[in-house]
Amino acid sequence: MSVEIAAAGGRQPVLADLIGRSRVKDLALIAGGAAWVAGLGQVSIPLGFTPVPISLGTLAVLTAGAALGARRAAGAMVLFLAAGLAGAPVFAGWQGGIGLPTMGYAVGYVFAAGLAGWAAERRLDRSYWKTAAVMALGSAVIYAFGAPYLAVAAGLTPAQALALGVAPFLIGDLIKTLIGAGLLPGLWRAIGAKR
Repeated sequence: MSVEIAAAGGRQPVLADLIGRSRVKDLALIAGGAAWVAGLGQVSIPLGFTPVPISLGTLAVLTAGAALGARRAAGAMVLFLAAGLAGAPVFAGWQGGIGLPTMGYAVGYVFAAGLAGWAAERRLDRSYWKTAAVMALGSAVIYAFGAPYLAVAAGLTPAQALALGVAPFLIGDLIKTLIGAGLLPGLWRAIGAKR
């Protein structure tokens, strides 16, 4: 069976559009996206030499972004960030509150999720290599916010921030990119949507 969804206003459909659109559904999807990132982000491994843990948060952010589309994805990450800033234990390691040296990464989530959603609205989540490129670019956006904030918050030089906040995570992000690049196009194929 093949599924074909009509595009609205030049915007191509994303996975979340399969359930239809309404304010209630959009709000539920935004809350669900924030919960997805909070939950998957708890799968983390603290590293003794850096305040930044290895986590599945970036995979959650980028897959949620592609599944929700730009606006809902950015809204989900703003909700996630606001909950964490308010003290809810949504950040990796069940942390919440202001002042964490990793806060810049969470701010980067908003922009990375929006980017992944924007790309999905242009059907870039339907092929393995295009999805991989978007996931890699999304990870770079997260680093672009996270490493400078880490440098300021922890009193590090830019080189130290890269050594502690980027370099140890590149292999893991490559693996997460490969997972996301298989997952998203695979879901489209599974539902039989036309490219």
